Amino acid sequence: MDPRSPHSKPLTLLLATRPMFLIASAAPILVGTSLAYATTSAFDPLLFALALLAIITIHAGANMTNDYFDHTSRNDWLNQNPTPFSGGRRYIQQAVLTPKATLTTAVILLAAGSAIGLVIVLLTRSLFILILGLLGLLGGFFYTAPPIRLGYRSTGEPVIALLFGLLPVYAAYYLQTRTIDTVPLLPACILAILIFLVILVNEFPDAPADAAVNKRTLVVHFGPAASVWIYRIALLASYIIAAVAILIDRTFLFAGSFHLFTLPLAFVAARLVNKNDLARPGRYRANQITILLHTLGTLTLTAGFLLSALIS
Repeated sequence: MDPRSPHSKPLTLLLATRPMFLIASAAPILVGTSLAYATTSAFDPLLFALALLAIITIHAGANMTNDYFDHTSRNDWLNQNPTPFSGGRRYIQQAVLTPKATLTTAVILLAAGSAIGLVIVLLTRSLFILILGLLGLLGGFFYTAPPIRLGYRSTGEPVIALLFGLLPVYAAYYLQTRTIDTVPLLPACILAILIFLVILVNEFPDAPADAAVNKRTLVVHFGPAASVWIYRIALLASYIIAAVAILIDRTFLFAGSFHLFTLPLAFVAARLVNKNDLARPGRYRANQITILLHTLGTLTLTAGFLLSALIS
């Protein structure tokens, strides 16, 4: 079915949100909720479902917002090396969706996600959740929207690590336990690093277009050679954190051990991430493996926490 057909408009809008990548927003909810269950046996299915729906909807809206503002900056128009993982959905460039339709849908999705978030706030009466929700909403919108444009100012990558790692893991954990403590810190850091790596590796093919519109990603700011080492050091750090977590808290025994099982794949990723191959058209094996590492990291942590809960 041609997505440009008027009979497939809902499908077109769904595909414009890049649904395959929405696992990035589901991941911290799964990890934070399973950690809460492992440590306190608490599980509220309604709050879990609402949190999952809210963050995925906001993420979908943010994806379309980013496509719109990367259109207005000419970033996606200048990109001569788009990949399945970077360069935007390109529906505006392909005349599948108009810029107006893209922005309108983005705003509707952001509003819908915010409404679900407000339901969570009403149910929990939590200022903490309200603050985290506002940070997520504003961070997603202003990642590319002027005047802030976080992704254009060498701050986009750490912001994504916060929005798809630290903050939502804490939010999911808090929703189940109503406790703010240090327990989620180490798994949240692992997840934050993994999504940071996904963003970083996807910036290599986009670097020429990003530089042309003064989009100062880390790859543009530091250059490909230094960014390769940033990737490798951050990847190593995620496994060091997992090892430390195993040593200091029995709750992390299975989650940390399962995560360490992905080390062979990490070695492959570290070898594939090199400045020569990453910018070549059609060479995005490193991007695929980095996304796979993020997915496996989510599954290993979640499964490990659930196993810990079952045998405790």
